[in-house]
Amino acid sequence: MKKIALFLLLCCMGCAEKQANQTIQISMTNDHKTAKFTSLNGDVAHEIERDTTVNKWQNLLPVYRMPADTDLKDFQPPQPGVYKLVQNQVFFTPDTAFVTGQTYFVRFYRYSEGGTSWDMLSRKNKPGQHPYTDLIFKP
Repeated sequence: MKKIALFLLLCCMGCAEKQANQTIQISMTNDHKTAKFTSLNGDVAHEIERDTTVNKWQNLLPVYRMPADTDLKDFQPPQPGVYKLVQNQVFFTPDTAFVTGQTYFVRFYRYSEGGTSWDMLSRKNKPGQHPYTDLIFKP
């Protein structure tokens, strides 16, 4: 009986209202030298900006150069650069300029998703992993 009650409790926790999937938009500014990320939740973006953690934006929106063999994209180092928040938009200017025609991608981690008990039970997410979306762009 205790196992059934525990299972029902976990199911109810998983049925809690989920936040809508948030997607970001990417555009290039400053003569294709800077990537602009929009459609971020403004309150969340400003809370992240107040955080004193080093590389906070790179942990949320890392930018990578797409390798020729796309199967190796998980092994690419992130592009170093400067992130700047202006209103609800994040601007990324890499230390080494974007190469015109080269494909890049930003890995947008959706930290608010995948952490419910139901997600763990249904194997949508493993402990210690966060769901993400890779968004591809070319300068």
